[in-house]
Amino acid sequence: MSYTIDDLLYLMARLRDPETGCPWDLKQTSVTVIPHTLEEVYELVDAIELGDTPQIQQELGDVLFQVIFYSQLASEQGHFNFANVVNDIVAKLLRRHPHVFPAGTLDSRRDSQAPNDAAIKARWEEIKQGERQQKSQFSVLDDVPQALPALTRAMKLQKRASQIGFDWSELAKVITALRDELDELEEAIAEGEKANIADEMGDVLFSAVNLSRHLGLDAETTTRNACRKFERRFRFVEQRCKEMDISGDDGTAEPQLDLFWNEAKAAGL
Repeated sequence: MSYTIDDLLYLMARLRDPETGCPWDLKQTSVTVIPHTLEEVYELVDAIELGDTPQIQQELGDVLFQVIFYSQLASEQGHFNFANVVNDIVAKLLRRHPHVFPAGTLDSRRDSQAPNDAAIKARWEEIKQGERQQKSQFSVLDDVPQALPALTRAMKLQKRASQIGFDWSELAKVITALRDELDELEEAIAEGEKANIADEMGDVLFSAVNLSRHLGLDAETTTRNACRKFERRFRFVEQRCKEMDISGDDGTAEPQLDLFWNEAKAAGL
């Protein structure tokens, strides 16, 4: 037997049945579900980055269930339902892809000559700006979610600002700006004012994200990869410490720990 989206919608309604539903599901609100949604999305990202196809399938189901859950909660409150969610996303994608659906309908087709990437991007941003104005959002920054991870939000803010020309034109200038921020951080550290140090440290991180963007790299993904690399190498160091019966917490093992770390790097970890 193969279940369908209708079965999932029915299951969700049963979970929220006031008399025979699941006690845990019945306690939830849109706000209390948020942490679970974030966790499911990150688990999906992990599965994708690991290339674990069966796990990707499982995690996509978990993410889909989050959408169903929020839709059920909204339906119970008389706001909207899952069908409304589907309708809105289809309508938006039709609107934002005139180069595929020229008449704004699912059955309309363009001719075989596709516009270039620059033209598509320009039209996409023009359409999105029109949508912002309809929502009384007149800044290009208005709809950048506050809840985004900090690195992702920094990158999105920078990309939006670049749309009106607020950006460095050369990579060398971006690198110089990062060095300038590091100099300012060192000055703040020398002065010893914690609030100023925190402010300058934020500027350094923001500038590092900007450099990542100019290099064509996603700052969030690049940082996650760096974290994974650190984990691999540190686990190697831990194992070598166990093999050599070395304790690194007494402050005397630093040279040996550096040696193990370099071994890990040499091993390609």
